[in-house]
Amino acid sequence: MKFYFPDSQDLVSPSYDFINDEYSPLRVRQRDDLYAHEVLKAPAYDGLLVSKAIVDGSVRGAGKYTLAQRQRLYRLGVRKFFRLPDDVVTLGDCGAFNYVDEPEPPYTVDEVLDFYEECGFDAGVSVDHIILGYLRAGNGETPPEEWIERRRISLCYAEKFIGAVHDRDSKVEPVGAAQGWDPSSYADSVRRLQDMGYVRIALGGMVPLKTPDIVDSLRAIAEIRVPRTKLHLLGITRVESIEAFAHLGVTSFDSTSAFRQSFKDDKDNFHTFDTTYTAIRVPQVDANVKLKRAILAGQVSQKEAIAAERHALDVLRQFDRGAAAIDDVLEAVLGYDKLIGVLKDYEAPYRRTLADRPWQTCGCGLCEKYGIEMIIFRGTERNKRRGFHNLSVLAAKMAALPRGGRSERNENGR
Repeated sequence: MKFYFPDSQDLVSPSYDFINDEYSPLRVRQRDDLYAHEVLKAPAYDGLLVSKAIVDGSVRGAGKYTLAQRQRLYRLGVRKFFRLPDDVVTLGDCGAFNYVDEPEPPYTVDEVLDFYEECGFDAGVSVDHIILGYLRAGNGETPPEEWIERRRISLCYAEKFIGAVHDRDSKVEPVGAAQGWDPSSYADSVRRLQDMGYVRIALGGMVPLKTPDIVDSLRAIAEIRVPRTKLHLLGITRVESIEAFAHLGVTSFDSTSAFRQSFKDDKDNFHTFDTTYTAIRVPQVDANVKLKRAILAGQVSQKEAIAAERHALDVLRQFDRGAAAIDDVLEAVLGYDKLIGVLKDYEAPYRRTLADRPWQTCGCGLCEKYGIEMIIFRGTERNKRRGFHNLSVLAAKMAALPRGGRSERNENGR
């Protein structure tokens, strides 16, 4: 089972000053900042997934690359641009979630294949149009015409895409995109893609589905899947179900879930092999929008907020050195919360985090270097480092899964 990390230009600055919360004036982002595979001790992913919509910004609000970065990607190619080690493979796709509101995909087959070839991707997913809806088997519902049309569009583009790959004698491995709204429609999409000649098929639109619904669809697909066909789950992690997915033909998946939980989740921010912990929030007075508004409205004293913020950070660092007790930290952090108007009570999860000190026993390479800064919920440099740490934990969980199973036997034709 291979894990692909979707790129969104997530890097960290090795020269960032955590004490003063500032970047070096000599920093050049693309030259100096580092990707997860450059800062973690062990590989965190087998592959990198890069979406055309994220790179070229042709879909409103989707672009994450500057013009200079786009030009650099095309000039250097995906491997050199990301400074990838030899064992990390690359997969391109269109980023269908970014144009879900459009009546049709904004790209032609030739535009997409040009992107894959010019950037030097190992493999590329055919153009698809995502279906955000699901009908459970046996409920008797009829799919909306829009869903039927989106599946037709996806299959039509897939046929043109593999044809273009063959016509150009392209080095890009074609991956067919399958869309559906229930187990039978997903299975039919996979059957048609196999008939077109695809041996790798990516299942899209499953992110909102519950795990049993994904399994039901995979079981239906298993009935028609030929032994050589390898399945990829787009946007799905579900580590607890990966073994079951593998038995049903899934050989790879991609997801940003572990990374994004570091700064998007309310409590599951710092992962370990067996559990998760809540990161300790110390928002920046000069960067927190809500706090700045409260200060401007006269609801919070800026001078008091800055003093409380600095005190909370100082006590946290003393705690990491063994010079402060848990109650000292909680008094400082929760006192800062109260001053700036945080209504949620984090005392219990914070106490658990501080009592277990999970960053002190982690060997990811970041925790040893940055210590308690890894558990502080504050700004992109800390939050992304914690996200990279979470990727290393996901890799460890994947490595611990039993190997082999029915999917491996299928690939051997047995």
